[in-house]
This record gives sequence, structure tokens and C-alpha cells, in this order.
Amino acid sequence: MEENFRDSIGTITEEGKRNFIFPKKPSGRYYDYRKYVSYFLLIFLIAAPFVKINGHQFLLFNVLDRRFNIFGLPFWPQDFHLVVVSMIIGVIFIALFTVAYGRIFCGWMCPQTIFLEMVFRRIEYWIDGDRGAQMRLAKAPWTGKKIRKRVLKWIIFFIISFFIANVFLAYLIGSDQLLSYITDGPMAHLSTMVPLLIFTGVFYFIFAWFREQVCIIACPYGRLQGVLLDDKSIVVAYDHKRGEGESGRKKFRKNEDREALGHGDCIDCFQCVNVCPTGIDIRNGTQLECVNCTACIDECDHIMDSINKPKGLIRYASEDEITNNNKFKFTARMKGYTAVLAVLTGILIGMLFMRNEVEANVLRLPGQLYERKENNIISNVYTYKLVNKTTKDIENVRFELMSHNGEIKMVSQDSFTVPAEEIAEGTLFIEINASALNGDKDKLEIGVYSDDKLIETTVTQFLAPRSYN
Repeated sequence: MEENFRDSIGTITEEGKRNFIFPKKPSGRYYDYRKYVSYFLLIFLIAAPFVKINGHQFLLFNVLDRRFNIFGLPFWPQDFHLVVVSMIIGVIFIALFTVAYGRIFCGWMCPQTIFLEMVFRRIEYWIDGDRGAQMRLAKAPWTGKKIRKRVLKWIIFFIISFFIANVFLAYLIGSDQLLSYITDGPMAHLSTMVPLLIFTGVFYFIFAWFREQVCIIACPYGRLQGVLLDDKSIVVAYDHKRGEGESGRKKFRKNEDREALGHGDCIDCFQCVNVCPTGIDIRNGTQLECVNCTACIDECDHIMDSINKPKGLIRYASEDEITNNNKFKFTARMKGYTAVLAVLTGILIGMLFMRNEVEANVLRLPGQLYERKENNIISNVYTYKLVNKTTKDIENVRFELMSHNGEIKMVSQDSFTVPAEEIAEGTLFIEINASALNGDKDKLEIGVYSDDKLIETTVTQFLAPRSYN
């Protein structure tokens, strides 16, 4: 087999210009399964920012305010270590999934593929027709019919892109705030409307023009695939032993004894190429551009049915299975990834159970030293910050020294309320008799109480003169 197909990609011509792909409309059992999965994920993607659990948005990624909700659990900047561990788990899971099943995520669950193949392309098939009609329309002069089709398609694509941008914005600023912006009107929030239109333009550019180039050129996961795959990974594969036979593939001729002539089951119909959304020939083997969308599997199965040959010439299989007839096994590399994934998941679960609903920080005021007072009293000034991660107000909050005999004096009032999902900040003084100190830098433990219930503890340093050591 010649390897020159690896020297370029199907979406670029020999002159280096864009070669637009016009894939045939897929059909078949895998395509039906993908539609069910896609509809579910589309509903989930659109509904997630508008669903609330215990008052928390189901998914929120408010980077500007540094507030995140993941599956209804609120995460604050103080919980960033949990986010880091979650991201590492996600990377390990993707690595394990790719080692075992190749780029199946791209074809079945990636938002780029779902929106492109199940929304935009289906609209395109409805307006422009199937592969042949689209190719003829692209080459046709700009008649009234072509202009009407193009304008209709562009308007629908823009509306959908604008809708996607609004959903994306709901993930960033919160659905309640988005709905209030919509109620107020765009002119009242131009600072938000301008980025929204920019995102709309980006989505329109991706789905109307850039398309499969995202998967081939821009997506880092596609590059990662080349590092993680091996001959034991399950991918969309062409059974070259069955398809080529001893004498290679050949066009189908009725009543011809192909087996006697030594030809394989592949009849060189090119339907697997015509239906491919990235324009590759799967018969050349596993390629970077393949997103495991299964369109070629369905199309090849149709052809095999029509010539009374068994299905599965193109199927989910590993290269090792096709070449050596070895069934899928859980390799040592997969076991290693699984062990790391299990350990990290256990650590994350433990961290989540240990996570406090209230985060307290008491820090000495920068640039301030201690103050001597009457009766051998040493005073330090502090700032405090309390983060309420719950959906309820925490009332009658006060501080008490737990490690030393001393007094905590609030600047404003002795007790206060921390509103739900808010931060309370202020200043306080800690006064301790010098005789109760052990050195010039004592470690203090401070308890945070709501009424008489201890809700959190924190530590800080207390400065004193060296002469009191």
C-alpha cells in the first residue's frame, strides 16, 4: 500500500487551498445510535445552566468572579485544589479511554461533532440536498435559486450560532443574570452584548466554514490520539485481510466468482470515502483525521448487504485483532492508567467529604506591628474573610481564641451574619497578656462560631516583643 496519503490531508488541495468536503448523508444503525446520544447531550448541554440543585446552578464556570458549580456543588477560589485534581482525573480518564477505544469521544460525544453533524449539516441537507446536489450547487453560477438557498442557510446558521452563544454565556455568568439581561434589553448591557456577538461570530465561522478543520488542525485531543493509540486500541478499522484478499480489491461484477480470482470483499465503490466527514479513505488504515464517527461502517454494511456479503468489513476492531485475530485485552498500560485513575478518584472523594461549607481566613494586617497596652497586654490587628459556600445565611457569627487566654475585639460589632453564597470581610483586634505568650511569633488557633456551634477553625500568627520570650 502506498503511504503518500499521509503526506497531506484531504481538506487541503495540492495547491494548498481549502478543499471543501461534501459528505454523503449517513444512515444506518450506528448513525441512529449517534442521533439518540446526540439528542440527549444536546438537551443536557442546553438545560444544564438552567437547572438548579439546592439553589445552585447545575453547571457554572464564572471565571471572572471565580465561582464554579459542578453538578450542583459550588466551588470557590479556596477550592481550587479540588478543581486541579478533577482536571487531572479528566486527563487520565481521556488517556485511558483513548488507549482503549481510540477517538470514540470525538465521534459520539464531542460538542463540535454533535453540533456540526446533528444540527448544521442536517439543516444543510434539508436546504441544499445530499452530496451530489451540494457539489452541483457549489459549482453553479449565482442564480436566484442559489442566492435564496445560501441566504436562508446563512440566516439559520447565524440564529443557531447566536443561540449557542447565549447558552455558552449562561455557563459563564449564570442563567439568572442572562435572563435578566434579556429582560432589560441589549442596549442596557452593551458591554455584554459585544462579546456575545463576537462569540456568535466565532461559532458561525466554525460551523459554517472551518468545520472539520477544527478536528484535524485545531483540536489538541486529535494530536494526543497519535501518541496514545497502539495496535491493540479499538478503532474504526478496515479489515484489509478480508477486503483485499490475495489479488486486491476490485469493482463488483454480477455473477463473477471473486473468491476464485482471489479478490477480497471490497468492491472499491468509494462509498466509505464519500460519506466520511473528514474526507479520508479508511482503507488506508488508522489516520489522524478519523474521528470514529462510524459513518463508513454504516455505509459499508449497506453495500455488503446489497452484494450478499457479510457485514463488518469496516467495524470497531483493533489492528491486532484484524492482523492476528487476537481479541481485545486489558493491557498493562490500561491497567496502569486505571490504577492511577482509581487512586486520584479516591483522593478527590475524600477531599470532597472533608471540604468545609465555611472557609475562614484571619491574617495580620500587612505592615502593622504589635501594640503595647496597659497591664502588659499585647495587641495585633487582623483582617478576616469568611466564605459561606451554602445556600443559607449563617447568623450570629463570632470569633473565639482556642489556643490562648485572650480577647478578640471586633471593629464593628461582636457578631454578624454571612449571607448565603457570599463573603464577609472585616477587621478585628486580638489582645493577649504577654505572660501567656511563648515567643515573639505565637501560633494562634481561632474558632468560628454560629451561635454556640463551632463551624470552622483557622490559625494565624501573633507578634510580640522579643523581651517577652
